[in-house]
Order: sequence, then structure tokens, then C-alpha cells
Amino acid sequence: MKNFDHYQKRYFMPPEPCYDWVKNESVTKAPVWCSVDLRDGNQALIIPMSLEEKLEFWKHLVKVGFKEIEIGFPAASETEYAFCRALIEQNLIPDDVTVQVLTQSREHIIAKTFEALKGCKNAIVHLYNSTSVAQREQVFKKSKQEIIDIATFGAKLCKEYREKTEGNFRFEYSPESFTGTEPEFSLEICNAVLDIWQPSENDKVIINLPVTVAESMSHVYACQVEYMCKHLKNRENVIVSLHPHNDRGCAVADSEMGLLAGADRIEGTLFGNGERTGNVDIVTLAMNMFTHGIDPELDFSNLPEITEMYEKVTRMHVYERQPYSGALVFAAFSGSHQDAIAKGMKWREEKNPEFWTVPYLAIDPKDVGREYEGDVIRINSQSGKGGIGYLMEQKFGIDMPPKMRENFGYAVKSVSDHKHKELMPDEIYEIFKERYVNKTDYFKVEEAHYAQTNGITASVSVAYNGKTIAREASGNGRLDAVSNAVKDAMGIKYTIVAYKEHALEHGSSSEAAAYVGIETENGVFWGTGIHTDIIVASVNALVSAINNSGLVK
Repeated sequence: MKNFDHYQKRYFMPPEPCYDWVKNESVTKAPVWCSVDLRDGNQALIIPMSLEEKLEFWKHLVKVGFKEIEIGFPAASETEYAFCRALIEQNLIPDDVTVQVLTQSREHIIAKTFEALKGCKNAIVHLYNSTSVAQREQVFKKSKQEIIDIATFGAKLCKEYREKTEGNFRFEYSPESFTGTEPEFSLEICNAVLDIWQPSENDKVIINLPVTVAESMSHVYACQVEYMCKHLKNRENVIVSLHPHNDRGCAVADSEMGLLAGADRIEGTLFGNGERTGNVDIVTLAMNMFTHGIDPELDFSNLPEITEMYEKVTRMHVYERQPYSGALVFAAFSGSHQDAIAKGMKWREEKNPEFWTVPYLAIDPKDVGREYEGDVIRINSQSGKGGIGYLMEQKFGIDMPPKMRENFGYAVKSVSDHKHKELMPDEIYEIFKERYVNKTDYFKVEEAHYAQTNGITASVSVAYNGKTIAREASGNGRLDAVSNAVKDAMGIKYTIVAYKEHALEHGSSSEAAAYVGIETENGVFWGTGIHTDIIVASVNALVSAINNSGLVK
């Protein structure tokens, strides 16, 4: 990294202060969204989508709620042209959805574009030409006036072809490489196009300000957008649109600050696919609004389904940490995080609060089609008792006493550490069963009968080493009486220090779970009993704890 002195500032601040956007705390409503997945997101693929794949993607974009969808560059290839015609001829464009197509400022391309759109109910013809200093000097070798002439030539042609083509068409103009262009020149060329198109209340024009290549920090882009919004002609009839790319990793910030600066519309892609580092991720932008209580007017309530479709037709992969949509964005492996999430979820159950405030979770995973058990609490050697206990309760209905959760937590962490892998919920439950449930390794209680005396008397049959030992003892309850009989039969000493029971399911034939902790001179040991009879479950839990203690061998 020795060549940093080869680089210099390549952006331009507006010629006047433009910081009114700083006074706006937050976006207050959804912008007009335009998906460019089928153009930007398609041309960026190693293997572009087939016609069938584009049609499948189109249907999902409509289902999500996009009202403007850029479908490609019809003059560029046979597939692009055929896709446009298929949508029109098969009547696949809903009345409230507008298709958008791209064209350069060249007559044969504009002619082919309108030919592809013939009969379209609603379409946007998106004209562009590059305006930056670098493009003017290095690529086109043209003066500013010659660049303006390219734009106005195309604008006039678009207007002429609209008059003689069946369909309903609106116009959009982009000074491509806007962020590398002097703001005064961007304004001049956009206003020259507006002079030709003459936007009105019933025929509004879109002026798109692309971050074709990110050149600056996001606040500079916001100032540039504000400058344009303040000085564009017929601003009340102009829709200011943004098209941020992600070269600096700032596409979301550019979009949000650009909206604060007065923009009305966003062009982007699902998951940020696009040339180089990609376009702005509309899922992230929309869900950011959602977290502030703003309706994004797009439906991402089933992100797993959308992700699966996207990965299939694009052959791309949604990164595991991609905001909102990645496989691990809700996952907590850290013990302290898991504990806080578990307590937060318990607090929600008890308090039923109006707003979502669970620690470490920006949104409720269920709002995007995810589940708590499989997505939020993920178990490995870094996990803690709170998360493991929460998973067991939510997934399997097992609600252990706090100290038993701790004991089980260490056991699970040890298994994960030795296997050097994440443990799935079913694997964790198997560890629980093997370690605690209905254990009869060394002895078991075959029968227990109870009689009411001053307390409870239990007549117990214990199976040990191929023999049956019968004992009778009293206690202040059934479990206490059985415990006293077992101590006598086996000649052992311990103290019951914890007991808990609960139903696992509802209904007359449902199972119950009981948990017993016993203390010996060597520590505290735990057992669980699961049975349709809660008394049997309690005895099984006691026997399991004793078998785990090493008192009987």
C-alpha cells in the first residue's frame, strides 16, 4: 500500500453551501422504488439469465411490490428484446406496474427501443450519456457543449419516437458518472434535456443522479443531490432519482442521505447485485425504513423464499452476514448475547410491549420469515447456558431449573469444542437425553406404591445387580418417601436440592417432565424423568440423578 500518493480527490462539491439535508433526522416515507435486477443485476452475472429465468425473477419482483422495474436494454441483444416483447405480448405487466428500458443517445438504438416497446401500457424510456471529466477527456474527447449535444439529440429523438409509437411512455435522463462531474455541468445538461421534454403534472420526467463510481463520502453526495434538487427546472414536475453503486461500501448511506437531501426515487437491486461491487441493496434500504416504523411499501416478509429464487436464477450467493437476508444475521453464538436475547424474549412474553426492543436483534426475525429456534440461537463452543436453555425450551419444551441449565450448558459446549463444530438442535436434544433422561445405568425403581399416613409412605422395589430390593419409607411427599426408601435400599447419602416439573404438551395423554438435583460430597448431580404420569416422571428424574452421581455402581 505504498502508492496512496497516486490518488487525489476526484469529486466536486457544489458551488454553494448545500447542507439543509443535515437538519432532517430520518427518511419519513418510502421512495419510489425501481428494481434494476433484470438489467444491472443481469449484465453483472458470469452467465446472464435466460428468458425463462428473467420471467421467473420478474414475477417475484411484481409479487414483492415493485411498481417500476427496469427490464434491460432491448436494443442490446436478442434475449433482452425477446424478454420485453414476451412481457407485453403475454400480458404479464400489471396495470399498476411500469417497465423501464435503457437506451443510448443514438438513433438506431432509440428506434429499436421503441420498436421493442410497441403496445406497452406503461413504460419509462431511460436515456443516458456519460458526463464526467474523465469520460469527456479520455473516452469521448469532447467538449462540454458536445456532450450536451449528445444528450439533447437523444432527448429530441425520444420525443419524436414517442409520438409515432403505440403505448404510454415517460422519460428518464441520467448524466452517467454524475459523481465525477462538476455539479454545475450536471445541472446544465439536465436542464437542457428538461427544456426539450417540458415536464408537466401529467407527464413528469425522471432525472436520475447515479453514483456510477463512488468518489466521495456520503455527505458529499447528499450535498450534490441537494444542489440539483434546488436548481433543476420545473422541479415540481421532476422526479429526482438515485442510482448508487457500492465501490466504497457506502451505497446504502449514499441512498439514505440522498433521500434526506430531497430525492424521490431509488434504483437498486435485491441483495445489491450489480457491476463491480454492485448496486445499492434495496432489501437493506427498505428494511432500514421498516425498523424505524416506516412502511417501505415492499413485501419482504418471506426473505428465505426470495433468497432461494435469487440464488437459483442468478447463480450468485447471498452472503451469510448480508443485512436482514443473510443466513447468520440473526444468529447469536456468544453466550452473553444469547442470554440477553432469551431474557428479552421472556420479557416480551410477560409484558407484551408495543414496540420491539429485544437486545441484539434489530427486528423480529419472524417479520422476514425467519424462526427464533433455528436462526437466532446457534450453538457452538462459544455459547452459554441462557441460549442453550432457551433453545431447549422453545424447540422441545424442556424448561430446566437454572442450575441445571448451567450444568447442561457446559456439557454442550464441551461436545461442540471437541467436535469443533456447530451443534444442531436435534443433536443438542440427543445430548440432553443421553445425559439426563430416564437413566437406569446402575439401578432403577421398578415399582412404587403409596399410602397416606401422617405423611406419605412409599413401598419401593429397587432392581440392582440382578436382584430386587424392597424397602418402605415415609416422607413429606411421594418423591421424598421414595428417596428415603432408595437411600435405605442402596445405603447411600445425598440431599435433594432442586425439583421442578411441568407438562410437555397439553391433553390427557401428554407427557410431563420432572427435574431433580441431588447434592453429594462430590457435588450436585442432575436427572430428568419424562413420562405420561408426573409421579413416575419424578421418580425417574431422581433415579437418573443418582445414576449420574456415582453413588451407585
